[in-house]
Amino acid sequence: MISYAPFWATLKEKNISTYQLVTEYHISRSLIDKLKHDKGLTTSTLNELCKILHCQLNGIAEYIEDKE
Repeated sequence: MISYAPFWATLKEKNISTYQLVTEYHISRSLIDKLKHDKGLTTSTLNELCKILHCQLNGIAEYIEDKE
């Protein structure tokens, strides 16, 4: 499964709030909700988040193997 836990850590490290993402960077609230619930994102969305946060992909997402 893909986890967006690194995204929240990166936001905290960069001192950026979700409010700033919505108001200053025009990120939709539905995208914030997808990130909160580890829903699927497109590669273009991941690219945009990396640009905004000036980070690599591992600053946004990580793969966690499912336990079977």
